Amino acid sequence: MNIISSNRKSSYLYHFITKYEAGIQLRGFEVKAIREGNVNIAESHVTVKNNEIYVIGMHIGEYSHSGYAIHEPLRDKKLLMHKYEILKIQSQFATKGIAIVPLKLYFKNGKAKLQIALAKGKKNWDKRESIKKRDIDREIKRSMKGS
Repeated sequence: MNIISSNRKSSYLYHFITKYEAGIQLRGFEVKAIREGNVNIAESHVTVKNNEIYVIGMHIGEYSHSGYAIHEPLRDKKLLMHKYEILKIQSQFATKGIAIVPLKLYFKNGKAKLQIALAKGKKNWDKRESIKKRDIDREIKRSMKGS
């Protein structure tokens, strides 16, 4: 699994309920641009429209050797999943306070995959707890390394 882009801020902002893997419906030069690393999923989000799941705001830059063929960088991209998974996500997404968050973009067996998660937003005190836990873990690793 070759991770191309990840949404590092999401683990700070959300509690993850369940994670899913989805394929992405891409056009020709978009795949090549992703292989070059010209992609950003940090500002993107996922939504459900007409029993289909779309990622919105995922920026795919220009491919360096594209020539005349250009693509729209912020086009809404359809996610490819099984129907039962889509219905399950749609029913949970309808409840208040649940969001669908993109986590990682990677290649698996030559195909671009997006890992998404159903998530619930953290409160401010949860975020402070995350920071405390991270600092404590860092101190423990430092003390173990020093001895």
